[in-house]
Amino acid sequence: MRKWTGIAAGLVLAGCTGQALAAQPSEQQVRQLMEAVGMGRMLSTMNSQMAGVMQSALPCVPASYWQGFVDANATSQLIGRMVPVYQKHFTAEDIDGLLKFYKSPLGQKVITQMPATMAEGMQVGKQWGNERGQQMIAQLQTQGTLNAQGQCPATAAGTQPAKPAPAAQPAPAKKK
Repeated sequence: MRKWTGIAAGLVLAGCTGQALAAQPSEQQVRQLMEAVGMGRMLSTMNSQMAGVMQSALPCVPASYWQGFVDANATSQLIGRMVPVYQKHFTAEDIDGLLKFYKSPLGQKVITQMPATMAEGMQVGKQWGNERGQQMIAQLQTQGTLNAQGQCPATAAGTQPAKPAPAAQPAPAKKK
């Protein structure tokens, strides 16, 4: 019995050690992956969109400021911050596999088709969420939890929903 316990412990230890020794990807490998998937272009586009939203929200800020705000240096800084995240979650072997995939015809198709796929998926999800919300309101109206306008019923004193009445206490016994 001790022999089998020792062998089992050895196998567990060897398996754990093998995982711990998995090579961490180099910064260069991670940057190659980010280049292959177009991470820089994607982040640059997001940065431009964010600046556009901020410009609309802050019309007092001159347009020249926003032109300077959107620059390649900011994207490069963000990629530099993301490298350790990839190094934490992926091994060098993982990154090599991802590079092979994203450089393949199918990987390139995923890169080009994913934005449209995600946008369409978000529309489907939005429609589904609206339908579910309408179903929920209709059900709660049928149960009397919500009024015809889909709101909590108001009390006579204000807009707060009525609280349930406290449990009735038995009346004290009368003395004869």
